[in-house]
Amino acid sequence: MRFCALILLPAALAVAEERALESVRGRLLPGVGGPAFLELSSDKKIELAGDKETMKVLADARLKGVELEAHGRFASPARFEVGHIHARNLFVVKDGKKLMISYWCDVCSIRTYSPGKCMCCQEETALELRENIEP
Repeated sequence: MRFCALILLPAALAVAEERALESVRGRLLPGVGGPAFLELSSDKKIELAGDKETMKVLADARLKGVELEAHGRFASPARFEVGHIHARNLFVVKDGKKLMISYWCDVCSIRTYSPGKCMCCQEETALELRENIEP
């Protein structure tokens, strides 16, 4: 019985850690060639950081100026670390609705969660904002 508890402990801690995420909302200032920032008010900005795929989303010029909600943790008062891309921690807020950021290839019908070329046909994927749909 103790062995089972030891095996399940890391999974339980990971679930508790995911639930403890904070969120921030503001206007996205994409980081093309540099860090991305979230403008919380006219005089307050915070830097956004994250994994490689998250940073690709934050650098997407098509998202410039959108109202963005990010889930993660504050690394410092001026820096917010967005949670991993696979957990869908970035949303566009439009007309009061949270929309999931995704990228779609019309040719291959493949959806990804960061911008770039389609893994199949190598055509550029299109930005597609969708109502939050659970996996």
